Amino acid sequence: MPTAALDLKEAILQLKKERNAVILAHNYQTGDIQDLADYVGDSLGLAYQAKATEADVIVFCGVHFMAETAKIVNPSKTVVLPDRDAGCSLEQSCPGPELEAFLQANAAKNYYVIAYINCSAHVKSLCDVICTSGNAVRIVEQAPSDRPILFVPDANLGAWVMEQTGRKMDLWQGSCYVHVEFTRDSIQRIKDEYPDALVVAHPECTQAVRLLADEVCSTEKMISWCKNAPSDHLIVVTESGMLHRLRKEVPGKTLIAGPTERCACADCKYMKLNTLEKLHQCLDRLSPEVVLPEDIRAKAEAPLLRMLEQSK
Repeated sequence: MPTAALDLKEAILQLKKERNAVILAHNYQTGDIQDLADYVGDSLGLAYQAKATEADVIVFCGVHFMAETAKIVNPSKTVVLPDRDAGCSLEQSCPGPELEAFLQANAAKNYYVIAYINCSAHVKSLCDVICTSGNAVRIVEQAPSDRPILFVPDANLGAWVMEQTGRKMDLWQGSCYVHVEFTRDSIQRIKDEYPDALVVAHPECTQAVRLLADEVCSTEKMISWCKNAPSDHLIVVTESGMLHRLRKEVPGKTLIAGPTERCACADCKYMKLNTLEKLHQCLDRLSPEVVLPEDIRAKAEAPLLRMLEQSK
């Protein structure tokens, strides 16, 4: 490894110690960031880690809504993220003012609002409970039966949850631009090339892709599923950063790579905005810092804590 890269990693670790910081990284981060993090996981696991940490500073290597989530449950701590522009197409698909106006216009329906965690603090503050892809089925199963459910913002995840639970929900028409890039034809071509391979896909994918999958699950569950899969050849249909962790934790399996790899895994341009250089800079400057209006933060905290309680 080049000396400069080693020096940068050592500098990050030294700053982390000086700041009494914890580095949280999502599964979609680049491998070098994952390798430096104190915890790597999906949104649910990261939410638990953010709630439990005793560090003074939380460095969130992910996208903006994730850092906001850490701030919501840690109002007295400093929360920073390497790149302020690391956003999310799902978050952008459901602006807080639009959801607020929709709920006001449909107040008579008395919606029970379930928000996928991939949304802004403003949206979270308007909801009854939050969910992740890992606990969405469980959260929906605990929703009151006497109120209609509005599920925001991911329509694909919401549709999958309806399939699993049989619970009818009204779906906000948002989507993850990465996961809707995968098509039935592109995955089928890989299956035709590797007929013994099994397919695991994220529920943010379209129904046509989910129907081709042998398993549909969160990124965290992908680890255990891949370890126990009866085939040594696996097609992983989610963001490309997941391959790094899978290759470390499931070394005995072959993840389909080569010329067809980009058909099964794609880069999220927002997740990939974070770099080691930016990680070092944000630790050094404690900026960009996540700051939330207290009224929004307090209202968003209740549904987040409700999620954590209902996920036990």
